[in-house]
Parts: sequence; structure tokens; C-alpha cells
Amino acid sequence: MADKPKKPQKLRARLPRGLGDRGPADIAATRRMTDTIREVYERYGFEPVETPTMEFTDALGKFLPDQDRPNEGVFSFQDDDEQWISLRYDLTAPLARYVAEHWDALPKPYRSYRAGYVYRNEKPGPGRFRQFMQFDADTVGSASPAADAEMCMMAADAMEALGIPRGSYLVRVNNRKVLDGVLEAIGLGGEENTGRRLTVLRAIDKMDKFPVDEIKKLLGPGRWDGGEDGKGDFTKGAGLSVADAHVVLGVTEKRDDWNDAIAAADLYLSKSETGQAGVSELEEIAKLVRASGYGPDRINIDPSVVRGLEYYTGAVYEVELTLETKDEKGRPVRFGSVGGGGRYDGLVSRFRGEPVPATGFSIGVSRLQAALTLLGKIDTTPDFGPVVVTVFDRDRVADYQKMVASLRNAGIRAELYLGNPKNMGNQLKYADRRNSPCVIIQGSDEKATGEVMLKDLILGAGLSDLEGDRDTYLQKQAEAQTKIAENDLVSAVRKILDKHGVKWSS
Repeated sequence: MADKPKKPQKLRARLPRGLGDRGPADIAATRRMTDTIREVYERYGFEPVETPTMEFTDALGKFLPDQDRPNEGVFSFQDDDEQWISLRYDLTAPLARYVAEHWDALPKPYRSYRAGYVYRNEKPGPGRFRQFMQFDADTVGSASPAADAEMCMMAADAMEALGIPRGSYLVRVNNRKVLDGVLEAIGLGGEENTGRRLTVLRAIDKMDKFPVDEIKKLLGPGRWDGGEDGKGDFTKGAGLSVADAHVVLGVTEKRDDWNDAIAAADLYLSKSETGQAGVSELEEIAKLVRASGYGPDRINIDPSVVRGLEYYTGAVYEVELTLETKDEKGRPVRFGSVGGGGRYDGLVSRFRGEPVPATGFSIGVSRLQAALTLLGKIDTTPDFGPVVVTVFDRDRVADYQKMVASLRNAGIRAELYLGNPKNMGNQLKYADRRNSPCVIIQGSDEKATGEVMLKDLILGAGLSDLEGDRDTYLQKQAEAQTKIAENDLVSAVRKILDKHGVKWSS
């Protein structure tokens, strides 16, 4: 007996970890959000530019691992001439390459913005994705602290334009020269101290998460997550003396008054030329933003801000959402940072071989959208779908297609039902699922009289709320389904769309 042929295995539909699919409501919310950000950026005089998703790996910045195969942090592959190419890690390094390549043709300073997905080859986890969207703005060619101050003001304006009230966000500003001055003051200069410097910076970066006593442990011998009983994980400390830890905390301690923060940094870094330069730049930024009416409730000096990428050389800023809310399970949620940036005077210089000052700001669109959704500050309802023309008689598809064409020619989104037309109820269910504002029905009786039936689905959806009021219910029911002359189809549909605020192009 011959063997039965093996049944072909179905391919399992599955999504790689750290990635996500997005539906119409999510995409519509992102579009509304990015349109708002774009309006703010353009108000500040920035113009759009796009760079490709992939770049030569060596163009993406010195923060990438120096390996034969650069597969940590970035997704990379070799092309047919053995050149390493990587998916972009952020939007700043590609901009640096673009500016260097088109230097002679661009106005200087060059002010641009761009939005797009970036890719991180990292272990996925809660809130950590391998693909996410950013929206950047950069000024290349200006060393003025006014360019940094402008980024901070634009960040504050963008948050408020998105519906985040004043007092619910804060733009925190520091300067990497201040941090470099701190490291100099405690004797952690030189290549041999690279590891300890990073440990100190990581400890400073946790100042908004741990109390001061726990930060002292991270600066000193180390810290047990579960206390001193050894049951939790141990984080090795920087091994600083008590005196050196005092200097670090003296500069980076959070203060309500920016004048106090400046004074403390000035005091502890009096013998550091680098530190003093950072203090001076912070003072200038503070004066500029205050002169423009941005108080400490919107933009404030905070020497604990570190920022992660190695290419920052001066001012650094971070936008933090300060309000707390609860997730769908009732657990408290604090969003923290939703954007940031800083000065990166060395990035374009790598290509040009000459000093090119630059500063930029990036909004983490995906993260901020999640926060705005949870706060109810963004409309997550999908846009209305197309007007659906149903098929009542199968042999009259050409007539129905003509109706669709007339609506489309008038700038109205419309589609012909292309499924099995046997059941009219299924066609109406389809229109509901498409979030259609109205459907058009024409049977043989309507065709004979030159009419069509117009069904207002938005009005019909609200009828169930009126069942207790019989007269109003009957009146609305009559309005929701009306016969009109076929020649009046376009104008009648426009009236329904206008009544419900559904956009259509003229």
C-alpha cells in the first residue's frame, strides 16, 4: 500500500520579540501627534529632511562596538562588496553624515527636522522595543548657547501643544562639561579610569530613582538590590572615597532653584577649567530661557542629567513627564523621560576634519504616545472609513461602481462592497467594521424611480440611547435612513459628512 502524501505544514504566523503591529487607530493617533510636533518645529524655522534607514556602519558613531561583526546594539550586514551596513540606531548620526556630504550646498547654520523609525539590537523587555519612532530637530553650525536654549524652549512648547499641562512635564538641563569637571576633580581622568567614570555616571543617572544614601553606596563599595542581607543582586560601586563621593553629590544633587545648582557647581569645580566652562554655558542657557518667559516650572537646571550616548560634548537636556497615573490594572505609573538631546560638536567633525558645532533634540514618539494614551491626552479612535456602496443586484455592479466613481471624483472616500453580496445584513456589518459614516443601497425599486437609499450609520449608532424617548427615536430613525434622487447623491453624502465633522477633500 502506497504511503499517504504528508499533509503540508502550515506556516506559523508569529512576530519577532521587540516588534509590534499597528492598526488604523494607532496609526491615526501617531499621525495627529506628529502633525502637532511638526507644527511646533516649523514655527521655530526648522525644515524637513529625510535620510535612509541604513548607513555604512562606521558612519553611525563611535559609541558602536569596535568588532569584526558589529552586532551589539545595531542590526548589521555585509553587502556584496563586503562593506558593513547597519540599520540606523538614531536619527542624529545619519544627519551628521548628510550635512557633511552636502556641506557646501546647505545654509549654515542648518536647521532641520526628521521623523522615522530607529532600530536597536538589544534584549527586548517591558517598554524596550527593537523598532520605535523618533522625531528630531537639529541646528548644525552654531556654537551659541542660544541654539541649546532654543531646543529646550521648543521641547517645552511641543509638550504643551500635545496637551500636557504646565507643571506636568519638566525640561531638565545639564552640561557634559560639568560632569567631566566632576570626574576631573575626583581624579578619574585618563583611559585607565574609563570603567570607573562610567560607574560614577550610572550612579548619578539613578538619582531620580534611589535616595541619596543608596547613591552613596553606588559611588562607594556597591549596593545590594534587596538590602544588606545579600538576597538581591549586587551592583558593584565606583569605589570612591567619602570625600570624592561628597564632591559628586555636591554638584549633582537636585535643587529647586537653578541659581543654587549653578552656585554649587561653581564652588566644587572652581579648579576645573572644563567644569567652569560648563557652568558658564548653563548660566547663559538659564538666562536666555528666563528672558523668553520660560520659568523653572518648565525648564530647569539639573546637574544630575547624564544622557547615555558618548557623542554629547556640551549641554544635554531631557524632557520628563512628572505626573503619575495608573495603568489598566490600577498600578501606579511614572513615565519619566520621553525625549532628550544635547550638543554633539564632534559628530559632523568626524567627516569634515574641522570643528562643526551642532545641537539637537529628539522626542521618543512611541514612548510619548503610550504615555499620552494612558493619560487620555490623545484621541485613539480610528478615523472614519469610506462610504460603502452596497451591491443589491449582482448583475448591476457597473451601476454601483459608477456611484463609487462619482463620490471619489468629488473627493469623498468611497468603496464598492467586493465580498459575497448575497446577504445585505453582512454588507451592513462590514460597513460598521470599516467605521463607515454611511452606506448607499439601491435595489430594483429605487432604480426604477431614479433614487437611492442613504443610511447614516453614525446617527443610527446613537439610536439605542433614545429608545426611552419614542418620538425622538422615530424622528432620528427617519433621518438615519432616507431616499434621495440618484442625481443628488454627492451633495447628500457631503451633508452627512459635514454634519458629523468627517473630513473630505473638495
